[in-house]
Amino acid sequence: MADTVAKAEERRLPRVKPATDIIEKEDGFYIYLDMPGVSKEHLVIDLNEDELKVSGKAEYALAEGQKLGHVEFGGGEYFRSFTVSHIVDKERIKASLRDGVLELHLPRQEKAQPRKIEIQAG
Repeated sequence: MADTVAKAEERRLPRVKPATDIIEKEDGFYIYLDMPGVSKEHLVIDLNEDELKVSGKAEYALAEGQKLGHVEFGGGEYFRSFTVSHIVDKERIKASLRDGVLELHLPRQEKAQPRKIEIQAG
């Protein structure tokens, strides 16, 4: 029965889009997502072709015998997805989580350098 109650409580977590800033710099794009209470273990970042999905869960355990009466902050599920431009080097995307803020760095692809084509004698 305790498992059933725990699963019912888990389903009731509000699902929200985290506040997000996207900054373009010379070396690429920086995405900052506000995800308070989310630990690295509860954070998932998936890249599937051109779609980058970020999800995380913040959970706050109640002591035995406690029950929530009213909640304005607390546990929740965060979800956000982004379309990744063709100018982003998808192999070099990096993420860091610090003080409840997830930072994603999407570096630009290096431009192909012009070069001379060698002609083979036939």
